[in-house]
This record gives sequence, C-alpha cells and structure tokens, in this order.
Amino acid sequence: MSLRWALIALLTGRPMTGYDISKSFSTSVAHVWHAPDSQIYPELNRMERDGLLTSVEVPWGKKGTKKEYHVTDEGLAEFREWMESPLVPQRQRDPAYLKAAYFDFADPAAVREQLRQQQAYWEDHLAMLERTRASLVDRSHPTLAARIEKLNEREAELAVRCKIYAYDGLIARARAELAWIDDGFTLVDELYG
Repeated sequence: MSLRWALIALLTGRPMTGYDISKSFSTSVAHVWHAPDSQIYPELNRMERDGLLTSVEVPWGKKGTKKEYHVTDEGLAEFREWMESPLVPQRQRDPAYLKAAYFDFADPAAVREQLRQQQAYWEDHLAMLERTRASLVDRSHPTLAARIEKLNEREAELAVRCKIYAYDGLIARARAELAWIDDGFTLVDELYG
C-alpha cells in the first residue's frame, strides 16, 4: 500500500502526467520506495477511482491528450492520516543476507564475485544518494523545487530538512552495507586464504 502514499507524496509538488510521474519517481521517491511502471499506472487508476486523485486531459503531441493527475483534498487528508499513523517495522527480505548465511555451500571465487557485484551496486547507489542529497541542500532537486515553490520559507525549510534527514538515513544504510561487504571479503580471505 505504500506505493499509493509515495505517489501522493510526489504529486504534492505539482500535478503531473503518468509519464512525468514515472520519470520523477525514478529520481526521487524510488530511492525510498521502488516500483516499476507496471505498478505505477494501475495504482494511479485505482487512486483516481478511490477519489484520492483527479485527472484532466492535457494536450500531448499534435493531436493527442494524456491525463494530468492532481491530488484531491481527500487524498491529502488520507496521506496525512497515513503519515500520522504508527509505523509498523517490516521484516527484512534480502537475498544477500540469506546467501551470506550459507556462503559455506559456495565456492570462494563465487562468493568473492557476489561480494564484488554487491560492492559495485552499493558504491553507485551511495554516489547517487549523495548527489541527490546535495541537490536537496541547495534546493535544486526538481521535485523539491516544484513543491517548495508553493510554500512559505518556514514550510520550505521543514520540507527540505525532512528530506535531507531521510537521505542521511539512506546514505548511512549504504555505507553500512559497504562496510558489511568489506567484512565479507575479510571473512573469505580468513577462511579460504
């Protein structure tokens, strides 16, 4: 159900078409909640049906149109209600940790390769998170810029600081993953030489 709230969060900045949502989603909300287009578009339709969004037809191309989505008052009210409800921690489902628990079944070369692949992913991910955080700090991130345009300075500062806080957590998690991967290399070296 969090996809619904991620989409409303994104649309609090400005009305967007499905294409714009998909594009913006991948450079902002997807850092905290991943969803492919195959989930986004059906959810937008459900949200409109449920009264959380409305849409208007906007020109597209020479003769076409497409839907531009707007958050309704009901959508904002339900989003606020969700934001104020208790958070239920989710149990982790990460195959990297499951595999790590059973590395003794794998060839050391395969373990090292898996660790290298994870390391490359987390290094790239960390760099992206740090770039995004910098764009939040200087307020140049397009999704944030669109949202704070409508806010007074105090509200804008609150929005910016909350987003930076979230990214600080994501950055800390990425760094912890990289440290854990380094420990994995050390373990393999200790066990297998």
